[in-house]
Amino acid sequence: MPAEAADLRADVLAIAAHRDDVEQTCGGTLLRMASRGLRTAILDLTQGEAGTRGSAEARAREAAEAAGLLGVGWREALALPDGAIENTLPNRMEIVRMLRRLRPRVVILPYWQARHPDHAITATLGQDACFLSGLRKFDTGAEPHRPFKIVYASLYADVRPSFVVDIAPFIEQRHRALMAYRSQYANQSAGSGLFVPEEEIRERTFAEARHYGLLAGVRYGEPFVQKEVGLVDDLTLLPVQSM
Repeated sequence: MPAEAADLRADVLAIAAHRDDVEQTCGGTLLRMASRGLRTAILDLTQGEAGTRGSAEARAREAAEAAGLLGVGWREALALPDGAIENTLPNRMEIVRMLRRLRPRVVILPYWQARHPDHAITATLGQDACFLSGLRKFDTGAEPHRPFKIVYASLYADVRPSFVVDIAPFIEQRHRALMAYRSQYANQSAGSGLFVPEEEIRERTFAEARHYGLLAGVRYGEPFVQKEVGLVDDLTLLPVQSM
C-alpha cells in the first residue's frame, strides 16, 4: 500500500449530514479518541447551501477550523443536496468510496429517528454504504472494506443510550469547536426565531452533557446506541456503579 494511502486511514470515522452536526453530537468523543492516539475523521454529506444562516463557503471555513479544534486528521464534504439527501445507490457508492479510502474500524452515524429528515436518512444511508463497502463486486477501484462497528450518536433522541463516553476532560474544547460556526450561532436577525440565542448555547449544551454524564457516573458524557448485544468477559470489571 502506498504511504500516502496509509496516511489517510482512520480508526474512527464520523459521518454526518451537515457541517456542525458532529460538533454537536460526538465532538467530545472524537477528542477523547484522538487523545488515545487513534486516528479520527469526519465525512459531511452536504455543503450547507440550504442553511437559514451563512453560506456553503462560510461553513467550509468554519468546518476546517472546527476540525483543527477536534484534532481530526481528515475532513471532507460531499455535495449531496442539503435538505434533500436520499438513500440512493449513487449516494451509497459515494460513501463507499470514502469508506474504502479511509478504512475505519468504527463508524459513527446519527441516530435513525430525528426531526431533520437529512439526519434520519443519513443513518440508513450510512449503514447501507458500510454493508456495500464490503462487497467485492461493487467495484470502485479500491479494495473492499467493511467497518467492524457502527454506533449511533443519540444526543437528540429520546432513547436510553447503550453506552456513554466520558468527555469531561474535553468539554471546553468541544464547545469551542461548536462555536467555530460563527455564521450559525452568533446572534443575528436571520433565523432569530429558530436558533437558540448565542448566550444560551453553552448552558444548554453543557446541561445535556451533564445529564448523560450523570447516567454513567461521570461529569459530562455523550450518548450512543448500538444495535448489537454487548459482550462481557469479566463481570467484576463492568463500569458504572449500580447503587
